[in-house]
Parts: sequence; C-alpha cells; structure tokens
Amino acid sequence: VQLQASGGGLVQAGGSLRLSCAASGHTFSTYAIGWFRQAPGKEREFVAAISWGGRSTDYADSVKGRFTISRDNAKNAVYLQMDSLNAEDTAVYYCAKNRRSFGTGWGSRLPSDFGSWGQGTQVTVSS
Repeated sequence: VQLQASGGGLVQAGGSLRLSCAASGHTFSTYAIGWFRQAPGKEREFVAAISWGGRSTDYADSVKGRFTISRDNAKNAVYLQMDSLNAEDTAVYYCAKNRRSFGTGWGSRLPSDFGSWGQGTQVTVSS
C-alpha cells in the first residue's frame, strides 16, 4: 500500500482545511491509518487514527474536538477535517498505515508502528 497526502495550504487562524490521503493497493481496507504532523525543529507527532473498518477513532488531546478523521474504503481514502485551526497546527502532515493489519496494532501512536509514509502536505495557519 502506497499513501499520498494532499489538501494542505495556507489558512487564517480559525479557518478549516480538509486533508485527503489516497492509497493504492488492494489491502488498504485491512489497516488502520494514522495522521501525523511535523513542525520545523520538532519530532513527528501523532494527530489522529482510524481503525481498519472505520468504527474506532483516536485523537491527540491537542486536536480533539477540532479535527475529525474518516475513511472511505470503497475509494481507498482517508480524510482529516481540520476546524478551528490555530498557529500551533502549522506543520507538514503525513498519513501512514499501521504496520499490523486489522485490529492487532490498534491503539499505537508511535510513528515507528506505522509505515508506507508518503510525501506530506504543508499546512500553514496564519495568526
């Protein structure tokens, strides 16, 4: 499975963006997908994840209530709706696949437990 994030851009504080993660490969629907972000000079951090069937979601405290993750397995896609953006959300956003299929890896927020990283998409929030 190869993943590609898109949808980033420049937005004012308080605004919204919707990121998309497009996947190729017939096994996409059997893996949990996570969104991560990395700001300049900082480590890559967990943002959100969605289980392989889409029934479970997990969010970092910093985005809970503002971001919503969803997936459409028929389209091999995962989305991240980001509302009430602030300057601290500025980063390159990446999507990645949990290395373990179905629910066996669910709950991990470690970047090392995810793979198939594609190119990220830049999100810049102006204050």
